[in-house]
Amino acid sequence: MPVPVPRQRNVPVAETAPGGAGGDLTLLVVEDDPAGTLSVPDLLDGSGTRVRIRTARNLTEAERLLTDDVHCVIVDLALPGRAQDDALGALKHVLRLAPRHAVLALTASGDAELAAEAVRVGAQDHLVRDELDGRLLTRAVRYAVERKRADTAQVKLAESRLRAQENARLERGLLPTPLLEGSDLRFAARYRPGRSRALLGGDFYDTVRTPDGTVHAMIGDVCGHGPDEAALGVELRIAWRALTFAGLCGDDLLSTLQQVLEHERESEEIFATLCTVDIAPDGRRAGLCLAGHPTPLIARHGRAAQLLPYDDGGPALGLLPRARWPRRQVELGGSWSLMMYTDGLIEGRKGPDTKQRLGQDDMVAMINRQLSAGLEGEALLEAAVGEVRELNGGDLTDDVAVLLLSRNGTGR
Repeated sequence: MPVPVPRQRNVPVAETAPGGAGGDLTLLVVEDDPAGTLSVPDLLDGSGTRVRIRTARNLTEAERLLTDDVHCVIVDLALPGRAQDDALGALKHVLRLAPRHAVLALTASGDAELAAEAVRVGAQDHLVRDELDGRLLTRAVRYAVERKRADTAQVKLAESRLRAQENARLERGLLPTPLLEGSDLRFAARYRPGRSRALLGGDFYDTVRTPDGTVHAMIGDVCGHGPDEAALGVELRIAWRALTFAGLCGDDLLSTLQQVLEHERESEEIFATLCTVDIAPDGRRAGLCLAGHPTPLIARHGRAAQLLPYDDGGPALGLLPRARWPRRQVELGGSWSLMMYTDGLIEGRKGPDTKQRLGQDDMVAMINRQLSAGLEGEALLEAAVGEVRELNGGDLTDDVAVLLLSRNGTGR
């Protein structure tokens, strides 16, 4: 039969307040001798600390007296347990009743081995009955409470680290792996979630090559940047990949993604912006769809980078039930770099002393400076995200995702 656990607050006294200097301590003594060594109601040591003592003659009384204001429990190892219990049955019972309280074992002078075994199974320390006095008792209780508090903190820290490692592995596994085998396009991406210590935010992206040789790229942004938005972004990205391989494109694809969003979001206020590009097998032209998303930037060989012209995009997904998203054909040329990004890249401040946003025009100017310095690929994106953060005067509060596809025009 499971041992009943007494009702305890989330943070018992024993974990947070071991009695400051001169503060009182409450001790529960479990022994079956009414006239035992610790039968007095309280003790006062030389430092002025008062130890208030409650006594329980059996485990049933101990369970009733084990309240939140108890700092420590002393268990007499001579206390009889149940018939099937071993010599430490009573102690083990109390350890199950009080998993977050400090526990001391009380032994006779000749029970050294039993005392050591008591510490091994979970007691913070042991006391010898014949050697007890007020000063020793107070010190032992204080040390036991502090040791229990430290052990609890260490366990919580270890659990927190394990959860963080598991979350990191999960989030890392949900980050996209581009599928571009057989394409002559080069791929680079940078991702920086707005959440502290996170790998995923509400931004999402993906790139795949379908069997006909077309390269499809997508970048999107779920409003907000918490764990729920990150989960929804992953769902939309996986749905986009599946629908793309199923042959959907343009308005048909975005309409279906909107249905996915409407079914998966927690409230009708949640929406997502999206930009999709499908690049022809020859790499010279592409179809572009925008759903409330910033226009991509293109840098052609020998020319300054500029935003792709696009004036008739559709609304963000989830805003209008019967929206349409026209697909516009754009010419890319022979050698080019196409940069897709979320609004986190352009909504940071232009400087630490201003509230003015960077915006698309200043972002284009920044990219052109970096291109003139000879940066490309991963180095270009790293410099862009780093400069945006520096201009903002510190970490960006919004998620940032940037994707770069490049073609050198040699047919490599």
